[in-house]
Amino acid sequence: MMKEVIKSMQLADLLPGVRKAVAEAGAAIMDVYEHPSTMEVETKTDDSPVTRADLESNRILESHLRALAPDIPILSEESEQAAWATRKDWNELWVLDPLDGTRQFIDRNGEFTVNVALVRDHRPVLGVVYAPALDRWYYATADGKAWRRDNNREPVMIEAGHKKFDQPWQVVGSRSHRNSAVEDFVARLGAAEFVAMGSSLKLCLVADGSADIYPRLGPTSEWDTCAAQAVVEAAGGQVVNALTGRALTYNTEADLLNPWFIACREPREEWLEMVSG
Repeated sequence: MMKEVIKSMQLADLLPGVRKAVAEAGAAIMDVYEHPSTMEVETKTDDSPVTRADLESNRILESHLRALAPDIPILSEESEQAAWATRKDWNELWVLDPLDGTRQFIDRNGEFTVNVALVRDHRPVLGVVYAPALDRWYYATADGKAWRRDNNREPVMIEAGHKKFDQPWQVVGSRSHRNSAVEDFVARLGAAEFVAMGSSLKLCLVADGSADIYPRLGPTSEWDTCAAQAVVEAAGGQVVNALTGRALTYNTEADLLNPWFIACREPREEWLEMVSG
């Protein structure tokens, strides 16, 4: 019991420092965003883009997190990842996506986020998601509630919504990676309205009740989902493997890829059958 109380206190103590780091990273991103000629777009080995904003955000986040918790290792999209032989012994780690939605950043549509999560025993227990161009925050800890804050207003506690029986499904999906598997899934839901969105904001729309379901039937990496999953779960929702119905876990695979997943208030058995069938 005492160990759990200590862990809860640590989460509450860590959150303000994480948010400060994310705010500074977001400001650095916006400095580049407002001066497009400084983006310095390059292409990584997986053909995804990276910009000066990605790298500057990563530098800021890693510096702050090392100062905040020197003993917790960091797994970031924009740094060299430790080998599985090392990571398999990490019971606690930070998982970072310094700029999720780089394509949206380059396209200048505002749908990009800074993401920081704390993972303990393969589960996200703290998550901060910030969309600096929208000035929108989502954050949560496993021992608390989930919150949304817009334009420096007072934060509002959020809760994953229940679909109203006489309304169509509100489905959110990728702006850049919609595919035939998702198209078929949405068609089989019946009456549904689809909204395209970039970055981890898709998961956050499930967390705040703006969307009923987010079916991601395609590849993602652990840093794409980890922080936002913490928010979804604290808001009473779930992010589950689309084949097994089990919650996504982290730092469990050598390739750091997630399985196909569904984010929603409560998954239905027929949804899993629709994916597997």
